[in-house]
Amino acid sequence: MYTEIVKIIEGGLSNDKEKVLNYATVLADNLDSQGENSLAKRIRAVLSKKKGALTSLDSFSTKPVDAESRMDIVEISMPQISSSQIVLSKYVEEEIKGFIECYTRRDNLLRAGLEMSNSLLLYGPPGCGKTTVAQYIATLTGLPLVTARLDGLISSLLGSTAKNIRKIFDYVAKRECILFLDEFDVIAKLRDDKNELGELKRVVNSLIQNIDSLSSDSILIAATNHHELLDPAIWRRFSKVITLEKPQMDEIGKLVKILLDNAPNNIIGNDKKLEQLETALLGFSHSDIKTIVFNALRNVIIKNRESLTSSDILKEVYFHAHHAIDDEKDFIRYLLKNNAPHKEINESLEIPLRKIQAISKASEIKED
Repeated sequence: MYTEIVKIIEGGLSNDKEKVLNYATVLADNLDSQGENSLAKRIRAVLSKKKGALTSLDSFSTKPVDAESRMDIVEISMPQISSSQIVLSKYVEEEIKGFIECYTRRDNLLRAGLEMSNSLLLYGPPGCGKTTVAQYIATLTGLPLVTARLDGLISSLLGSTAKNIRKIFDYVAKRECILFLDEFDVIAKLRDDKNELGELKRVVNSLIQNIDSLSSDSILIAATNHHELLDPAIWRRFSKVITLEKPQMDEIGKLVKILLDNAPNNIIGNDKKLEQLETALLGFSHSDIKTIVFNALRNVIIKNRESLTSSDILKEVYFHAHHAIDDEKDFIRYLLKNNAPHKEINESLEIPLRKIQAISKASEIKED
């Protein structure tokens, strides 16, 4: 309730009628839910006297566009990511839940005289779940996810890029939502980079100004694979910074279980096979692991086989790393080193048993 009152005051002082009407509507709904029906009714009575249709808080139909290309510069979505679909380290998960808690309990923070933590920077290697985390936060908060489209945002007329950034922030200022800036380094590079034009540096200045003026009722999430390129002043604009790294052994196991949840296989329930796959998949990103497992499943379905084996996944791990199987002996040695049983290799991958046994004997690799 305190948040809505503050936003109504802000809208009144800035002569933003739409903001006043939107947050007054939310305030009335909240008062109703708290049993303050009489006051809620009075607020709605005042609102009903205003001429013109009220723009609902979740109305995102008029998206901003680039003046030159006429392309939309944002995409709107309502993600539905369950906790069972996302794999994070214990400490990253705690930080994300704490960030969400700051948002959902922002009235408490406001009463205590504290600013809420509403800006989050995610960085790490490609494919490690930055976009998924943004979608997960949108799911848990129930907020629409407004994703900036770089193909529309970055204009050939550099002066228009700064204008587009302003358009996006103006758009989210009147809506309770999450603004997601992916590939953030493209518009937030070091301003002392000698290879960049002066106009691009002004784009960064514009970005900083807009972040500073972002409403405390919205959430900003930025993601980058190249945090080393970000301007130092950009870092200071984020109340929370989280690194998303490649998954460790236990996280790989959880991810494999999620991916194979509805697929017949000889892995889930077999701790030894699962541990062997965790070792083989160590060093790959979340996205890589998903690609590897799904490629293995596709091959099983295409060949009309009833069940996926660990050898199927190991084959895709090898192929993903080398992009080819030029040396079959080397490939078989790889399978054996990862403790794939001779019979399983023979039946799943259609490699002659004699060849497997000969290579095993020559390499002095004994099957457990």
